[in-house]
Amino acid sequence: MTAFNELTPGTWTFDPAHSEVEFTVRHAGISKVRGTFNEVSADLNVGEESSVTASVNVGSLDTGNADRDAHVKGADFFDTENHPEMTFTSTSIESDGEDFTLNGDLTIKGETRPVSFTGEFGGVAVDPFGA
Repeated sequence: MTAFNELTPGTWTFDPAHSEVEFTVRHAGISKVRGTFNEVSADLNVGEESSVTASVNVGSLDTGNADRDAHVKGADFFDTENHPEMTFTSTSIESDGEDFTLNGDLTIKGETRPVSFTGEFGGVAVDPFGA
């Protein structure tokens, strides 16, 4: 398998059918809530100045609880009616070959903040459908 730091230079587009953003948050300081955003589009530009840009459809949030999801998508939290997407633009990428850390700017509801995300590189595959 190709390691993250061995990718051929150029632009790599994440496969939206096989990509998701997973998260875990603490609820009331006691329990953990896990969920996913199932509609993600992202590009990785590999080269001297490697970067990642991503857009997430906030309405694709799924925590496994419809009532909670509706509340979090509402005006109290994400306000998906007025802010249907969040975006991420990397400022640096650190990799040990398989795992990586993305540092960058996350914009949610018009507010941009610096963040760091960890990820796992799953490899490269040729689209079997020729796209």
